[in-house]
Amino acid sequence: MFLKVSLYISLVIFLVGLIYKVSTWFRYKIGIGAEEISTSTRFFSALKGILSTLFSVKIFTFMKVLILDVLLQFRILREDFLRWVMHIFIYGGFMLLLLMHALDQYITVAIWKDYYSTVNPFMFLRNLFGVLVIVGVLIAIYRRFILKVPRLFSNAMDIYAILIVAVIMLSGFFLEASKMVAYSDYKRMVDEYSGLSDPEELKSLEAYWVKEFGTVSPNLKAPFDEKILAKGKELHESSCAGCHVRPQWAFTSYGVAKIIRPIGVSIDKAHLPVLLWYIHLLACFLGLAYLPFSKMFHIFASSVSLLANGVIGKEKLAPANRATLQAMELDACTHCGTCSLRCSVIMAFEEISNRNIFPSEKIASIKWLASGKTLSPQTFRLIQEGVYLCSNCYRCTVVCPAGINLQDLWFNIRETLLQKGYPEFLLLSPLSFYRGLMKEETVLKDYEKPLIQAREAILAQCDLMKRKDKVLPLAPTNRTLQSGLNLSAQAKTFSVCFGCQTCTTVCPVVGNYENPQEALGLLPHQIMHAAGLGLRDLAFGSNMLWDCLTCYQCQEQCPQGVHVTDVLYELKNLAVKQVKEKTL
Repeated sequence: MFLKVSLYISLVIFLVGLIYKVSTWFRYKIGIGAEEISTSTRFFSALKGILSTLFSVKIFTFMKVLILDVLLQFRILREDFLRWVMHIFIYGGFMLLLLMHALDQYITVAIWKDYYSTVNPFMFLRNLFGVLVIVGVLIAIYRRFILKVPRLFSNAMDIYAILIVAVIMLSGFFLEASKMVAYSDYKRMVDEYSGLSDPEELKSLEAYWVKEFGTVSPNLKAPFDEKILAKGKELHESSCAGCHVRPQWAFTSYGVAKIIRPIGVSIDKAHLPVLLWYIHLLACFLGLAYLPFSKMFHIFASSVSLLANGVIGKEKLAPANRATLQAMELDACTHCGTCSLRCSVIMAFEEISNRNIFPSEKIASIKWLASGKTLSPQTFRLIQEGVYLCSNCYRCTVVCPAGINLQDLWFNIRETLLQKGYPEFLLLSPLSFYRGLMKEETVLKDYEKPLIQAREAILAQCDLMKRKDKVLPLAPTNRTLQSGLNLSAQAKTFSVCFGCQTCTTVCPVVGNYENPQEALGLLPHQIMHAAGLGLRDLAFGSNMLWDCLTCYQCQEQCPQGVHVTDVLYELKNLAVKQVKEKTL
């Protein structure tokens, strides 16, 4: 009764969790314009997309992806053979055990009418599938804690998943082994199925089981007379052979049984098989109930992601389906670290200790944001910085074994974060070039807003720019600015500028305006003078500094060899650093 109630509770938690998790795919607001699309619109749009796929030629692409990427997991095989073996062993072994063993009354019995769990091929296959899972778990442990794959982080959820699977498998092997040696289990089967009552016959059968099946009897000890064993074999073949094969076929459990046989009587008296039965079933129930809330949910979500992205291909998605797909992809992530291994900007982590730079770690942070959790400004800024530090090289998208369109996800979540009101200074660097190319993909009225916020945050730290008269005070030179520039071999060349204005003359930004002084503030040669005089606020507050196209025309034409563009680069870095030191 206890186990039945536990099973029902686990099933209810699993179903409720599954419904809740799937509902988040339609509720979470991720990406451009997602806030304006209702949950019902997203649901019916997704339903329409599914039906249009199933009843079109896309069904062939669907079946191809299902076989090659979902079942055979070829995307993982292309990246790492050992990891593919691990996935196939864990996923394949566990699913086969689920279908053949856990659901045997509904599936196996329906296919094989004479099914018994203690006959072949079922007894052998059960052990084989269990061993595959254990080997897969050992490979996972080896990769994470011994091989230590670069850029692969282990969190609590990764460890919980490994532990639950390991407990289910090991308790299953020990349960079967303890039943092999337990005399009480043998006695129950004889009483229920043999129909024997003669003491001599019972003794002969018991001797045969002690000798051939490894049962530990408190009454009989080997060696046995050959006539008794022959009689026992005859009784076994007439009464038991139809539903019991030799235990050696369960090769792993039999090996464990041989190890614990010396304490078989104590195991039986302690009712260990019953205890292991409860542990095994409760571990299965716990795994079932925990599945929708754990990393293991990617079994469903990754399959959906692979199928959806495989069918969609390069076609442009409707905004509603795009928002739904990206919310689903957050659950599809397996935290495998493949994207981080290929990421081209991970080197930044050596200077900026922010784990959100790693693509695989961004996903967890984005999930927090999408779920509506309240985050501190500091945490929010770290997430924003990590999401924006991306060179848009597409490497992560190409190698993702779950088929997640990470590049599209980064772009959409980046725009969402930029509209939250926190200034992102990387917008003022070449990293924003991709955003400019994707301008038409954004809500155009919001495109300029983050740029203005970032510049205003810098201007807010420039005391001189707050003065209405803009009259320069007689103040000592800002040595901090000059020493900061002097740290760079390229940037310190500002000091040899003699104001010939060549840089300003060749600058395409300056040439774009009829009155460049009014539009840009300081011009390139004036910024060099400001650096020389230590006028930090004037240099930082100039629009020219942030409108620079980094075309290097000024630097190539300078007769003094001043690295004008590099000086502007370093001034930007110093300006952003100043704001972060004062506000973060």
